[in-house]
Amino acid sequence: MAISDYEVDLSDEEREICETVHRFAEEVMRPAGKELDALEDPADVIAPGSVLYDVFKKYQSLGIDQVSMAGTDLTPAQQARIRCITAEEMGWGDAGLAISLGVSGFPRMLAGLSGNPELVERVSAEDRIGCWPITEPDHGSDLIYYLKHSADVPGTPNCTAVKEGDDFVIRGQKSAWVSNGTIATDAALFCSVDMGDGKQGSAAFVVPLDVPGVTRGKPLDKLGQRALNQGEIFFDEVRVPADHMVINSDMMSFGADMVLSAANGGMGSIFVGVAQAALDLALDYAKNRVQGGVPIMEHQSVKGRLFTMFRKVEAARALNRRAIHTNTLQAPARLEMAIASKVTSTNTAFEVASEALQIFGGNGLSREYPIEKILRDARASMIEDGCNEVLGLVGAERL
Repeated sequence: MAISDYEVDLSDEEREICETVHRFAEEVMRPAGKELDALEDPADVIAPGSVLYDVFKKYQSLGIDQVSMAGTDLTPAQQARIRCITAEEMGWGDAGLAISLGVSGFPRMLAGLSGNPELVERVSAEDRIGCWPITEPDHGSDLIYYLKHSADVPGTPNCTAVKEGDDFVIRGQKSAWVSNGTIATDAALFCSVDMGDGKQGSAAFVVPLDVPGVTRGKPLDKLGQRALNQGEIFFDEVRVPADHMVINSDMMSFGADMVLSAANGGMGSIFVGVAQAALDLALDYAKNRVQGGVPIMEHQSVKGRLFTMFRKVEAARALNRRAIHTNTLQAPARLEMAIASKVTSTNTAFEVASEALQIFGGNGLSREYPIEKILRDARASMIEDGCNEVLGLVGAERL
């Protein structure tokens, strides 16, 4: 069933949007995710002719990422709810593709803060794919921590933008964990900055990646979310106009709150959808798999396990809805709410997927069944977008 089938007060417009996204998740994302997951070489995921690009084209044609933002008659509260439901549906479809499609909009979101219509138009074209380079070879989740405390990068930064005249010159590299890094045309780049006075700070830039000096690493070969390509980006004397710096050092703490709240809230929604997918698969299997002369759903141990899974999914969903609703309707963003949702939803997705695999028994270990893929996808979520332990430290200091 579509996630929106359980919503009792959707308007006709909201329900139509949700049903459209569910069909996209079921008919496009799930088969594409399965096909891409089965590819042994991650380079094949991004090769010309890959189904990955068909997913992007169909997604862009639907305008899903625009619906919950602006340009409709939906109220802010309705926009927040639609944002949750559509992201849940996409996570239900395929976690890796949901993240790939979601992060693709980050340069557009950052450009929207610039007040520069030309910059917004450039990154909003249909053929543009975005990424969010933040982590570096020597700096992972600690970057999220330092952005909340100081403009100074601890240790030596691996990527720096230096002010030279009317431009910034970007040098260095971002880590192999940049989502869409191997195919992106634009970046919402968070890096160290030197305004020409030798003092180190941090800033956020919109950077075109189809310019001289930008090169890419190989896509990572990963345990899960194999449809999500991730890889290094190298910057060798890459020049961008000064107005491409959207968030300066003075505003970085506020800007980091906003971007991280959006990212963590979105991850919370996606992995509620992943948890729902695991629960749906387990329920269907339990009703049809016969052991001991009856469907295993009739065994009390299975019934109890399924109810615990259901309870966890609904609790994660409620927290995520509250976090996104709060951060949509008030400013500044309550980052601790978004972090709580991300940590809860990703932990829940892994726990529910693990229980679902147990219900499948030996069949759950076989790649003939989809639950082992969901378990692998869910496990990755507890590390990406800030590992849950470090995020918890950041959230705790906001209480």
